[in-house]
Amino acid sequence: MTKMRGLFSLVGLLAVLAIVGLVARQQLTNAANQRALASTASGASTPAPQVATPQQGQQLQKQVQDDVNKLMQSRPADIDQQIEPKP
Repeated sequence: MTKMRGLFSLVGLLAVLAIVGLVARQQLTNAANQRALASTASGASTPAPQVATPQQGQQLQKQVQDDVNKLMQSRPADIDQQIEPKP
């Protein structure tokens, strides 16, 4: 009788461990999928421009370079303010 009780306890314990393992795996999979969707959504907020001709490619490259240069020109003033606050 005690052997049957021990066997049922062991089977019950294994069943509970299997259920907990399945739930944990499902939760981890859902969390990973949500992180992947969040990173994809934040990175894909603006679609990549379509370039059909080499001239369009050069124009786009020049536009990006100009934008980066404008941003870089405004950075030294920001950095100077952080290093030496002006009264």
